[in-house]
Amino acid sequence: MNDGEAASAFVPGHVTGFFSAHPASDSARAGSRGAGVTLTDGVTVTVSPAAETSVSLDGEPVSVEAVTATLDALGTTARVEATTPLPLGSGFGVSGAFALGTALAANQCFDAGRSENDLVRVAHVADVEAGTGLGDVVAQARGGVPIRLEPGAPPHGALDGVPATARVEYLVLGDLSTEAVLSGDTSALTRAGEAALDRLGERPTLPRFVAESRRFAEEADLLTDDVRAVVEAVEADGGAASMAMLGRTVFGFGTALSEAGYDPEHCRVHPAGAHLLE
Repeated sequence: MNDGEAASAFVPGHVTGFFSAHPASDSARAGSRGAGVTLTDGVTVTVSPAAETSVSLDGEPVSVEAVTATLDALGTTARVEATTPLPLGSGFGVSGAFALGTALAANQCFDAGRSENDLVRVAHVADVEAGTGLGDVVAQARGGVPIRLEPGAPPHGALDGVPATARVEYLVLGDLSTEAVLSGDTSALTRAGEAALDRLGERPTLPRFVAESRRFAEEADLLTDDVRAVVEAVEADGGAASMAMLGRTVFGFGTALSEAGYDPEHCRVHPAGAHLLE
């Protein structure tokens, strides 16, 4: 693999509204079914040739297993630098975005000659095996409001989407360990996620998506006290909100959170998936 010029990619953030977990011995087939929304707030990743791999986030050295595993799978070492307005561990798919951005930019930087599906598969496997995500990567590769019909990376997974766009508000209250939740008993969570997916399929709209996410959070017993307080305050004001999976983050569309008196961050639904930057 030839060393080349530095390359950059942008990957949208991804908030999962609900999901069901589908482990498999083949990590490319493992993943989740469910639905989420991709965000114009995302992760910009720059990959440069280097004799040894180093990884930084917003200028600070970090250890991100999914990123180093992605480079290992591509057979290279590099300097990987990422910037994002999104916090780690709060339900925005930052680890998956970091891995996918690394795959896209490294392929360009080193003229690796991989296809998009190959790169999505590499990043998905890295995120799954790191225990930091089950479906963020495939959703981030698609963009919009993706519905994950079947688990896994290409060619195994299958995707649809809600054909809509909107302003998105989110309020970060803290982090939550994805690995801790996914390593426990996920049977009740999966039953709730499967039912939510069926109901969204009957009417794939943004209001139905938020409503099913809210119901899922309750049925899967994932709501923390602080998240519940914000969600119920938004509902009391006539709005709709839910919890980002998996993080202590509340999200809603339009001005649902701000009208309830909060001071959320805001962005929009990202219209497209991950892509290289000029």
